[in-house]
Amino acid sequence: MRIIKNMLMILGVVFVISTLIFAVQQGDNFGTEYQGKDIQLKDKNVSSEYRISAIEIPADLNFANEKVPQEDPEIMERVDREFLVNTYWQSNALLLMKRAHKYFPVIEPILSKNGIPDDFKYLAVAESGLQNVVSHAGATGFWQIMKGTGREYGLEINDNVDERYHLEKSTEVACKYLQKYKEKYGSWTLAAAAYNAGPGSINKYMGIQKANDYYDLLLGEETGRYVFRILAIKEILSNPEKYGFDIENDDLYNAVPTFNVVVEEPVQNFADFAQQYEINYKILKRHNPWLREPHLNNASGKTYTLEIPNKGYYKVSK
Repeated sequence: MRIIKNMLMILGVVFVISTLIFAVQQGDNFGTEYQGKDIQLKDKNVSSEYRISAIEIPADLNFANEKVPQEDPEIMERVDREFLVNTYWQSNALLLMKRAHKYFPVIEPILSKNGIPDDFKYLAVAESGLQNVVSHAGATGFWQIMKGTGREYGLEINDNVDERYHLEKSTEVACKYLQKYKEKYGSWTLAAAAYNAGPGSINKYMGIQKANDYYDLLLGEETGRYVFRILAIKEILSNPEKYGFDIENDDLYNAVPTFNVVVEEPVQNFADFAQQYEINYKILKRHNPWLREPHLNNASGKTYTLEIPNKGYYKVSK
C-alpha cells in the first residue's frame, strides 16, 4: 500500500513540474508571437491629434460687461470647473452650437429691443439647452418659466395653449423679469442669479451673509455654478475653434422659412388643419409647440397666429 502511495506522489510531482514547464514555454512563445501586435493595438487606441489638456482661461471674463474677479483663486477654480466640463462635454457643446445658430436670431433682437444685454441669450442656453423642456418643478420652455410667473406677465396657459412654449412671447416675459431684477439688485450678474434661484433665495443669502455681490455669496450648488456655467458657454460658443471644435456652416441647424396664418375660430382637428397647408400634425406642432392639444377650443374668439412652413421644406407622405 505504501509503495502505491509513493508511486502516486511521484507521478503527481512529475505532472506538476511538466505543467509548469509547458506554461513557461507557452508564455515565452506568446510574448514572441504577439508582442508586435500588442504594441500595434495600443497605438490604434492613442490619437496623435486629440490631446486632453487644461483650459487656458481668458484674462478678461465678464458677464454683461460686469467684470469677473479673476484675481480670486476660489473664483478661478469655479470658472475652471465650468470651462473643463463644458469644453470636454463635446457632444453637448456641438448641439448647443447647432441650435444657437437656429434660435439666437430670434432671441437677440427681442433682448436688444428690451434693453437686455446680449449675454443673456446664453442664460437661455444654460436654462434649457435651447429646448422646450419641463423641469421637475414645472418650469417650462426655453426660459424655464413657472406657470404663475407666465400668467402674471400675460401668457396664456391652459390645457389648449401654453405660451411658455412660444419662443418670442416667452423671451418677452424673460426680458421683463430680468429688467425687474436688475432694478432691484443693480447688477446684471445678480439679476441672472435671481432668475435661476428666485429673489427670495437671493435676498435670504444676502441678509444672512451680509454681502451684496454674486461673487461674494455662498449660494446653493445650482445657483453657485450658474453664472460660471454661462460664462463658459458664452466663451466656447463664441470661439469654437479656440476650444477644438471644427464646425462648418453646413453643420448648423437653420430655421425653416414660414408664413403666418391667423386663426379666430375654434379648430376641431389640427391634423385636418395641417393638411390644408400640405404638412402634417407633427410639423404643425414643431413650428407651434405652444399648441398643447390636437384641437383649439377658442370659445372667446381670441386671435391666434400660427406659423406655417413654406412648401418644399418637408417631405410629407400622402
